[in-house]
Amino acid sequence: MDFSPEGIANAFVQMSGWEILAVVFGIAYVLLAAKESLWTWLFAFLSTIIYTVLFWEGALLSSSLLNFYYMGMAVYGFLLWRSGGEQGEELAVSQWSVKKNVMIILSGIVLTLLLGTLSHKFTEANFPYIDTFVMVFSVIATWMLAKKVLENWLYWMVVDSVAIVLYWKSGYLATIILFMLYVVLAVYAYVTWRRSYAKSQSL
Repeated sequence: MDFSPEGIANAFVQMSGWEILAVVFGIAYVLLAAKESLWTWLFAFLSTIIYTVLFWEGALLSSSLLNFYYMGMAVYGFLLWRSGGEQGEELAVSQWSVKKNVMIILSGIVLTLLLGTLSHKFTEANFPYIDTFVMVFSVIATWMLAKKVLENWLYWMVVDSVAIVLYWKSGYLATIILFMLYVVLAVYAYVTWRRSYAKSQSL
């Protein structure tokens, strides 16, 4: 893929309007998530509808199924953020222990290897192991995001970086740029949520 200014410009010209729209919705989703806004889940839902179709057409089966899962999580996340506390109050940012995070990461790696092997043997999916890694850890990170677990943004930094490699190999230029931005926004969101968590702990 040509990443020169001319190559990028040509790729954007050839890119589908649906991919551009998905990128715009995706950026809005992360920015609003960093601000802990309920509107984040609407934009998440809209973006994932588009990506589900795009990735299916591109034979990225795990990514397509992942975005189908995102649609359900958008509804779940909205309901949980709106009234997810023990007393029905708005859900607050929480933090998991290092031990819990390590166990989840190890479980995610094992699941990635198992599903990646099955995908490689029994489907025609492109880049099955990378695709499966992105799927498995995106599922985990999205669930953590819905629960407002602080570390979800650390997971996203890694997942989005791996996704950049996957989409570079698959030719989704606009999505590569989106995921580069996602990495930066994940850092911003982590800092923002960490301040929110520290503030809640000092009360």
